[in-house]
Formats: sequence, C-alpha cells, structure tokens
Amino acid sequence: MNSARRRDDAVVRPPSAPLAFHRRLPGYAPTPLVDAPRLADELGLGALAVKDESERLGLPAFKILGASWATYRLLVSRLGHEPQWHDLDGLRTALAPLGELTLVAATDGNHGRAVAHVARLLGFRSHIFVPAGTAPARIEGIEEEGAGVTVVDGTYEDAVAASAALASDTVLVVSDTSWAGYTDVPRTVIEGYDTIFAETDEQLDAPPEIVVVPMGVGALATATVAHYGSSASVAVVEPLNAACGLRSAEAGKPVTVPGPHTSIMAGLNCGEVSIVAWPRLYAGVDVFIAIDDSAAERGMRDLAGIGIVSGETGAASLAGLRALVDAGPVDPRGKRALVICTEGATDPSAYERIVGHAPWRRGDHRQ
Repeated sequence: MNSARRRDDAVVRPPSAPLAFHRRLPGYAPTPLVDAPRLADELGLGALAVKDESERLGLPAFKILGASWATYRLLVSRLGHEPQWHDLDGLRTALAPLGELTLVAATDGNHGRAVAHVARLLGFRSHIFVPAGTAPARIEGIEEEGAGVTVVDGTYEDAVAASAALASDTVLVVSDTSWAGYTDVPRTVIEGYDTIFAETDEQLDAPPEIVVVPMGVGALATATVAHYGSSASVAVVEPLNAACGLRSAEAGKPVTVPGPHTSIMAGLNCGEVSIVAWPRLYAGVDVFIAIDDSAAERGMRDLAGIGIVSGETGAASLAGLRALVDAGPVDPRGKRALVICTEGATDPSAYERIVGHAPWRRGDHRQ
C-alpha cells in the first residue's frame, strides 16, 4: 500500500480536448468496453469491465492517443497558432509552413510505432530507437510505418538517450518519458490518454471503484490518476525485474532499477519513472504491484476467453487485478473494477505460443 497516497476532492471534468482531436483523425471509433461477468465471479468482484485497446486508430495499442496529441500540440507550438482543420488533408495543409521535419522516439515497440504512424499521416519522416532484444515483429511493425529503426546495444533508457541526442530544429523528439529540460511533450502524451477514460465514462453504467493499469514510465498511470484518482482506488502493474514504480514508492523518491530488463511484458521494461509522472503517481496511486511473466501469460489466456486478443503488456492489468485479489492491501472483492488492456498481439508468434492459437482480429472470433 502506498503510504503517500493523497485523495483529492472530486472534480468536475471539462469536455476532453484530446477526445475532440482524436475524433477528427481517420478511422476513429471508441474502443469496446467488454463486460466480464465470469471473471468477476471468479475473482469475487461486483463487476469487471475491460477496456479493449487492442485496436486503436489502425494500430494494435493505445499509444497512438498520446503520440498523436503530443505531436499535434508540439507542431501547433511551432506554428504559433491553432490551425483550422476538419480532416487529415486540412491538417496537412495547415502544417505545411513548417517544412520538412523528422519525428524521433525511443520505444519498446508501441509508442515508437505510433510516432512513426503519426509522421506518415502528416507527411513527415521518422526514426525510432529500440533497445537490444526487441522482438523482430515489433521492429517490423515500426518499419512498416516508413520509419528508420536503430537497435541500441542497451536498455530502453539507453534508447531514450540516443533519441534525445538527435533533437534539432528539424528533428522533433516525441517521447512519453521525461528528463531534466524535457517535460512539455511527455505532459501532453499523458493528456492524450484521457480519451480512453472519456470514452469509458460514456460506456459505463456506474463509475469504477478500482482501476488497474500498467506502469511503464508512468504516463498512462498518471492519466488514470488524473481522471479517477479522486473517486477510485488506482493500482499499477509492472514486471518484477523492472519495478521502478514500486521501488520508487518504497524509497519515497524516483530510483533507477538497473537492467537488463527481460520481461515478456516488453512495454513495461522500464528502469526509471518519468519525472513528469512521478509526483502525481506518488500522491495518487494506491498500490504498486509487481508480477512475474507467468501471471501475464495467464492474463492473456483469461482475456482470450472473453474474446480479447492481448499481448503480454496488455494483459498485465488483469494479472495485476488477480494479484490484488489474492494478496493485495486493497480488497477489491464485491467492487466494480476497470482494467485497461493496452495492446493486442504485437508479437504474434509469442501470442500463439502462450495462448495456444494464432491471434485473430477483433470481431472475427470468440471462444
């Protein structure tokens, strides 16, 4: 239990600016909220809803929400005014005065692919840095968006440093983590994820009492705290050997968890919390949960059983909820729980090995 948890007064939320922006992008549709009564009964919950982010704006993960909003805000700041546009063609025209640009990011897979996708939509170039050991399928997904990819001989943090070194007037770094002197873009990445929760509010019959999300560097977790921290218990989940959130909470300050970080939950293999995210996380997260890879694998199979194709990182939330039920300091039994499945099968061969069959597209198959 996080002893520093502070519950703010409930707030009235204004209309979501990121949601209004995302609705203008090609292919926008709210992602499904899947009711899971069988799992709720098994876990002793009053209700369980899973927000399925396995397909979002043409990509197999939620990251496009933060990457697109942050890129847009960065470009608007360079343009010097808010452009008038109604569709992608109009946005490209409005941004044409900026000239040729390259978007750069570091990633374990999903964020970098999202940045590359945004660059392709807007007619810019992109270059993405990934740590050693990144699955070939995830690299191929990035390259399919037209990006150049560099594999860094080191950890995710090493890839972040390599991407940051390229920043210039024509090379824009779009990172979902932050460091000294670089905080504005990561802050807007966090804002972009509010679309998930704005949609969820419209889909739920009653607000959740417990919300569980993956940790990583803390961007999505911070967005969760911002939206639900005043009304629900928030739990975040990370791998045992990359539990930077848990170790930082224990220390009362950000600490580095040395690599290599080798969990199959590739998107959560992060050794440092974003400095932008940390203050809100420390004050707003109720429980930091560390799980092993077998728990994530079970979560993938559980989600497949309710018709959701999830990658290893995406299943971490459900696995964390199960850990919370089994041994957590917050008792979720009898309560309404919300978990965010953040990605689809970004490594299809691993999915087939773990779940027992090849992944399907949403709507094509239900067990």
